[in-house]
Amino acid sequence: MSRRSVLTLGAALGLAGVALPRAAWSWSPVGSVLGSGAGTDPQWVWDDEIDRIMATVIDSGQVPAVNGALASWVDNGQPVPAGLPADLAGFLQRSTAMPAWADMAKLRRAADFNRRKDTYLFLIYGLGGGIMSTVIPREAKSVYWSKGGADMQDRAAKTFTFGYDLSDIDAFERTGQFTVTSNKTRLVHAAVRHLLPRSPYWKAVADETIPISNQDILVTFHSTGTFAHKKLKEWKVPMSAADEDAFLHAWQVALHFLGVRDEYIPATWAAAHSQAAQILTPKLAWTPEGQDLAEVLLGLTAQVDLGVTRGFLNEFVRYQLGNDIGDWLGLKRDYVSAATIRTGWPAYIAFREGLLPIAPIGFYMFDQFVRALAMAFLNRGGSGTTTPITIPDINRPGL
Repeated sequence: MSRRSVLTLGAALGLAGVALPRAAWSWSPVGSVLGSGAGTDPQWVWDDEIDRIMATVIDSGQVPAVNGALASWVDNGQPVPAGLPADLAGFLQRSTAMPAWADMAKLRRAADFNRRKDTYLFLIYGLGGGIMSTVIPREAKSVYWSKGGADMQDRAAKTFTFGYDLSDIDAFERTGQFTVTSNKTRLVHAAVRHLLPRSPYWKAVADETIPISNQDILVTFHSTGTFAHKKLKEWKVPMSAADEDAFLHAWQVALHFLGVRDEYIPATWAAAHSQAAQILTPKLAWTPEGQDLAEVLLGLTAQVDLGVTRGFLNEFVRYQLGNDIGDWLGLKRDYVSAATIRTGWPAYIAFREGLLPIAPIGFYMFDQFVRALAMAFLNRGGSGTTTPITIPDINRPGL
């Protein structure tokens, strides 16, 4: 990728201070929720304890039994289920506990904020972060060549519903599900770290020997949470300082539950954007795996026909991510839709936020567009009440 492309992407994604790829990790742990740390590059940090446990579960053939035991474990208030290996049960007893720095008042405010801004977050997570993930080479290759890549529609739905669970009104309450969802996802990550290095197909294209490091998870956060924060600001969506802080706090707790060390979790949005400028934007690039994933994501809405054209969809991706990424993915231009979005989306936001007295032309079209995306991504248009997560025991078969 050229220097000009990196800087153009940085501008399109609204990430300040974009620099060329650096040879060494330089983000200071002083900017983390912990406020201190060793400063070790998170690219070389995984999730050692659960990685060992899940390797044993897989190699001893216990995956079906573990999946069976985990199936009914859904709500945060439920105890860790019986029937799990003792070391796994003990790990989950500890890993589901809230970190000492978690603030339930902030998490409740974040839940209310997510409820109020869910229309915008659907589009940012689904089209913005979702499509951006397809041009994060390590993420695209890991997703594609793992077991979930064999059914990318299902995989995309699960990824989207992870964000939906995080945005739910009771995400961190005993009646919510996100604590369980995030910990199940942590187990899946550990399983993939054990399995994927055995795949000759992944090894042939990967530039790492073990996937899903702490840095990889942080990159995903920046392509969703940090990106969402920048887009909400860019779109002039009204947010109080307390709302912004609470929104970040929900993501901070989510990263902790996913096994990211506290010394890498940004304490402020300024720290988050600084970290993103180092580890996200310079790494974006096209891959054949990412191209296939993008087509699956963009094809999902065609199954829920609410008048959304593919040209309109392509242009909304370009509106969020810029033309560099749109061109990488070969998204055909629709200049009429592009003009409609440029003028209509800001007016749509202004009306929803009470800044315009009369609904603008095209208001219903944008409402239908959001509805189509929500229906398409939430479990293939079905119920979004539970994210079905199972531990894999194989990789994607070779094609």
